Amino acid sequence: MRNYPETLLDPAHSVVVIIDHQPQMYFGVESAPRNTIENNVTALAKAAQLFAVPCILTTVEAQSFSGFQIAKVQGVYPGVTPIDRTCINAWEDANLKKAVEGTGRKKVVLAGLWTEACITFPALCMKRDGYDVHIATDACGGASKEAHSMAVLRMTQAGIKPLTWMQVMLEWQRDWANKDTYNGVLAIVKEYGGAYGLGVEYSDSMVAK
Repeated sequence: MRNYPETLLDPAHSVVVIIDHQPQMYFGVESAPRNTIENNVTALAKAAQLFAVPCILTTVEAQSFSGFQIAKVQGVYPGVTPIDRTCINAWEDANLKKAVEGTGRKKVVLAGLWTEACITFPALCMKRDGYDVHIATDACGGASKEAHSMAVLRMTQAGIKPLTWMQVMLEWQRDWANKDTYNGVLAIVKEYGGAYGLGVEYSDSMVAK
């Protein structure tokens, strides 16, 4: 069972929006190692897929400036064409807004580049429009550590909820008795979960013995 759907993230009520994980946007990231952010957003995308949570991809000026969605994320959703925009605030793009509204879901998880612009702007606007907005902060990156931190602070002051990709996945799982996603969660943890993933591998090897 997954109780407390109004309090915690629930896969039946969630939608993930991945914003502008594109090469040109990564070039300017200085808030965290770029490969770490890439790892985390890919894990978030795979978790969304596992729990059948709609995952909307969006890019900005893909063909003229920023490049296409990074291969690791696009590879999770090979049949999904990212919604390309010109506006910095994704929530001001009619196609993106229509896609989110079309899911009928009110719990939104955002991840993207950069935190201080392409995440903060839509997050604040979605919150104003009645969405319960969450930010996977470790799947976001800013032009500096201060830019990222101040953006997260500004959003939390507005009632937006910061968390990590792992926290998102574990809230969706909620109970290890949910066997339909149990093995999938552990597989994602092993591949993307760092020390926790190594711990799971070690546990598996001990049990196997």
